[in-house]
Amino acid sequence: MQRRQLLQSIPGALGGLSVFGALADETAAPAKPAFRPASPLAPVRAQPDRLIDFAVCTRPFRPQGPRIEAQRLHGKNVVHHYGHGGSGWSLSWGSALRALPLVLATRERHIAIIGCGAIGLTTARVAQRAGLRVRIYCKERPPEVRSSAATGVWSPDSRLYAAEHATPVVAAQWEAMARASFKTWQTLLGLPGEPVAWHDGYVLSDIPFGEPLPDTGPNDEPDYAELDASIQDLRPRAVTLRPEHHPFKAPHVRRFTQMVFNLASYQRLLMDDFLREGGEIEQRDFAHARQIAGLRERTIVNCTGYGAKALFGDTTIVPIRGQTARLVPQPEVDYALYLRGVHVSMVPRRDGLLVQAQGPRDFNNEDARVDRAESEEAVRRLAAVFA
Repeated sequence: MQRRQLLQSIPGALGGLSVFGALADETAAPAKPAFRPASPLAPVRAQPDRLIDFAVCTRPFRPQGPRIEAQRLHGKNVVHHYGHGGSGWSLSWGSALRALPLVLATRERHIAIIGCGAIGLTTARVAQRAGLRVRIYCKERPPEVRSSAATGVWSPDSRLYAAEHATPVVAAQWEAMARASFKTWQTLLGLPGEPVAWHDGYVLSDIPFGEPLPDTGPNDEPDYAELDASIQDLRPRAVTLRPEHHPFKAPHVRRFTQMVFNLASYQRLLMDDFLREGGEIEQRDFAHARQIAGLRERTIVNCTGYGAKALFGDTTIVPIRGQTARLVPQPEVDYALYLRGVHVSMVPRRDGLLVQAQGPRDFNNEDARVDRAESEEAVRRLAAVFA
């Protein structure tokens, strides 16, 4: 099956497949059936009038992958660190560790970071741990940044590289970043506010998992790199459920286990840690790259994400639109749902049940306007799966 077809067949975290672990490999031997859960699954109160928030983010996809490189620009040492597609939160720690040697090579002890999103905040924390003094310049800070609108699940290869650019060297670099990030995420489990948690999830399908879904026709998306197989040891394996072992109106169901980031509490944790260790934040709106010449720091880390397209003239960035909505929190619903083939997902977070519907027009789409009808239809599709 082509990557594009597989992407259409299983909705993932902001468009990626790695969230499913073993589920992404539909040619694998069928998993052993699982026993009924110890307690019944609480049904989702999937009603459009329970939607309490809508958000749209623009994921910065670069066919060649994240830009992590140094450049001398406008009299400054600039380290570029952006372009992570739908994997910004997931790869943030490992990616920041990869950018750190470029920062340290400038021998500056006081550095600036432009951007206060997933990559900017994490890069700032990694730099502080290395003994550097950090000032963040940003137009917006959480929760106004685009990263706040992310789904918030472990998806380290979500729309990250075009297949043609995934050389063995690139794959090895990605694996190192993914493993380093995963290790750091595990240290955040169990903290107040539950910034990170593991949850079971269920993939529902009308068609057997070993069969591809009907081709929906051509689209502009590239074939994405298949990278997740090298880190399958980091997640529990999915299992197939018999009809009597689940409450859903679907002929084919698989259960998996997934790492979820509660972004509201996690971003607050990052901000608090950054400020407590002497970090500074200065509001600044950059209209053009020449303005970095006026910054007092001589080493600048560019973590502007999609903003790098306009600010630094990176025409390789392709916008991928992603809209999410939140249902009123249901603490008793601690599982995720993915409806295969209709591009609808639900992720349990402390700030609400996050609902997403992926559309065929998301690729190369920078429209940040909310389409409420899209989210309401996703909620109705969720309601239909409960008996």
